[in-house]
Amino acid sequence: MSKQLLSSIFILFSFFIYQKSYSQEKSTLSGYITDGQSGEEMIGVKVYIPSIKKGTLSNSYGFYSITVTKGSYEIEFRSAVHPTERKLIKLDQDLKYNLELGSNVQQIEEITVNAKKGENVNSTAMGQIGLDIEKIKTLPAFMGEVDVVKTLQLLPGVSSVSEGGQGFYVRGGGPDQNLVLLDEAIVYNAAHLFGFFSVFNADAVKSVELTKGAMPANFGGRMSSVLEVHMNEGNNKKFKVKGGIGAISSRLTIEGPLKKDKGSFIVSARRTYIDLIMKAAIPDSSPFAGTSYFFYDLNAKMNYRITEKDRIYLSGYFGKDVFSFGSRDAGFQVDMPWGNSIAALRWNHLFSNKLFMNLTQTFTDYNFMFGSQQDQFKFELRSGIRDVGTKIDFSYYPGNSHRFKWGANYIYHMFTPTSVSAQADTVVFDTGSAQKLYSHESAIYFLDEFDINEKIRINAGLRYGTYQHVGPFTRYIKGDGISTADTTVEFNRGDLIRFYHGLEPRISLRWLMPDNSSIKAGYSYNYQYVHLTSLSAVSLPTDIWYPSTDIAKPQVGWQASVGYYKNFLDDTYETSVEVYYKGMENLIEYKEGTLPGANINDNTDNQLTFGSGWSYGIELFLKKTFGKFSGWIGYTWSKTERQFEELNNGDIFPAKYDRRHDLSVVGTYKLNDRWTFGASFIYATGNTLTLPSSWYIQEQDLLFNYGARNSTRMAPYHRLDLSATLYDKEFKSKTDPVTGETIKKRKKFRNSWAFSIYNVYNRANPFFLYVDQDGNFFDGDFSLSVKQVTLFPIIPSVTWNFEF
Repeated sequence: MSKQLLSSIFILFSFFIYQKSYSQEKSTLSGYITDGQSGEEMIGVKVYIPSIKKGTLSNSYGFYSITVTKGSYEIEFRSAVHPTERKLIKLDQDLKYNLELGSNVQQIEEITVNAKKGENVNSTAMGQIGLDIEKIKTLPAFMGEVDVVKTLQLLPGVSSVSEGGQGFYVRGGGPDQNLVLLDEAIVYNAAHLFGFFSVFNADAVKSVELTKGAMPANFGGRMSSVLEVHMNEGNNKKFKVKGGIGAISSRLTIEGPLKKDKGSFIVSARRTYIDLIMKAAIPDSSPFAGTSYFFYDLNAKMNYRITEKDRIYLSGYFGKDVFSFGSRDAGFQVDMPWGNSIAALRWNHLFSNKLFMNLTQTFTDYNFMFGSQQDQFKFELRSGIRDVGTKIDFSYYPGNSHRFKWGANYIYHMFTPTSVSAQADTVVFDTGSAQKLYSHESAIYFLDEFDINEKIRINAGLRYGTYQHVGPFTRYIKGDGISTADTTVEFNRGDLIRFYHGLEPRISLRWLMPDNSSIKAGYSYNYQYVHLTSLSAVSLPTDIWYPSTDIAKPQVGWQASVGYYKNFLDDTYETSVEVYYKGMENLIEYKEGTLPGANINDNTDNQLTFGSGWSYGIELFLKKTFGKFSGWIGYTWSKTERQFEELNNGDIFPAKYDRRHDLSVVGTYKLNDRWTFGASFIYATGNTLTLPSSWYIQEQDLLFNYGARNSTRMAPYHRLDLSATLYDKEFKSKTDPVTGETIKKRKKFRNSWAFSIYNVYNRANPFFLYVDQDGNFFDGDFSLSVKQVTLFPIIPSVTWNFEF
């Protein structure tokens, strides 16, 4: 027997003896934490043992596990929505303990200790922020529509390009660099109404968490951030209905048990009625009769506990925007629908009190169509992306000093960047076959969050990703038009066209200081295999999702950040300062002069050019969590630049979403049980754009010479919004006819009024600038001027909300 084999046997035997003695000295407390009033699993409940200052948080499915030395302990279960519950538990062996938190609705009030109190200092997470849905509902809302993404844009390091800009931008990255997940399924277009509303209906949302710093190894495929949105599971104790009627939209949610305390469902629908308002406002005699816009979406979810160790979840989302524009006089009509279809099927299995598994199957489909008709001529353009994915994740809790996660995921991508058809009367034009591209994306990962000592905690992980671009595919090779002609190369179904792979190391570190503060540092390296291409100055549904190919290489990004975190007055005030630097390679832009139809009988990537970028900045954050007044102040100073060999003469230029200063002030004040007031103020440096630097006349045509790319900056953007919410009385009084005693009884039907004013002081914020001309050059009265387009003045709104 070799020395290596003997050594291996000795190591395994020693490990077995250690684990045996370890398990004899330790006991594990584990279980599920649910809401006592709705039965929904609770995310982020802190299970804490004050006597030994050890604790853990429940995961996304309400499961927790903590291992301690055998003995009796008073254990606290801390939640942000229910008073803290304390239980005296004897741990002389492994114990499973499920808890319905806040089950006694008549419970005497006590001070509520937030589950994540001090977690901003204690955890290794950097740039990670969770949003309280109930708090969001008290903030000012555009046209009364509560919006998760709009609230995210009030956080430091997160911004929108402008009003009407689709998506959000994190630390200098583009909108395609954010991994947006709805119940673990990818969302490619997270906006309605050209970016004015998000696809997330707040009535159907349970939790929202954004990670913009060091991304942990269990996430991949994007370079900038991860936005996790979890839907409500539905009430498994009783049926409930809630909804709202607002200025431009209404919504309705129905939830209830499939089987009491075993399973539940929720269905939530929302629709705007802008089209009905426009139909009433635009007379039939108007040349624009028939112009319309509306959107609708539907969220549905069901879950069922099969056994104590097995649970299944089925989630679905379907949303669509429909815009149409018509000019009766010109005989012109435009139709532009787009939308998402998303589904996720998940199975949880608990192998032991320390090993948790989640298996997920996902489906995502995003489609966009632009159709126009004038007289007998018809034109139609379609694009989209469809994903089918599978992922498996394991969580292992061997003890308080280590928390392991590992898993794998696979996605099959089907891209349709462009499909064009054109017809005049009965004549069908040859626009070439529709572009379709296919690819396989997969990854495996492992991470461990461990404590070196009481002060130093590290989250270290490694992700290995692979990507295969496969056939069928037609590669168009463009000739120079003189000595070489255009040619094509055909790839059959399943042929490997290009293979990419790479390791993605991730690490973050927390060092606790003695004064309730900590220093953190993080580093992440990411590959991104999908791209978003845009011809417009702002992101629109017309933007095209495109995969990595033999020409378009994967984007590569790395980010390093350092932060200082400190809490004051028993964690009532949270403060942080973070400094970051992000580098990006293989970014894409369209070549100069590219037109929307340029990729007919061609590949989109033949119209692209490739470059690099970087962003760096500092973020300051002050947050008050408790008390009648709560809110935050966020400030970001940043600089984001790009460099492309074929753009701007190869010189460095600012990104279109580069902002030097970004300030947000957000607050809510609970006056009493009936009135809550909210306010938000935003100030941001103006966006960049490219305008002409000079003009000339050639053959009686006015022509322009344009300045350096993105060398013009619009006026600063600033806006103040206010809100007030009036709740009805929670209890009604009833006199006992026998005793004469007054009894308070909770109302079954509740309602509230939400009042909001958008852009209080009517600021004319710039949406875009354009060059306008007046007079005639040959008459001597010719002049040019730059004019500004503004979208929204002051807009008041009111929404009536109800539930029973």
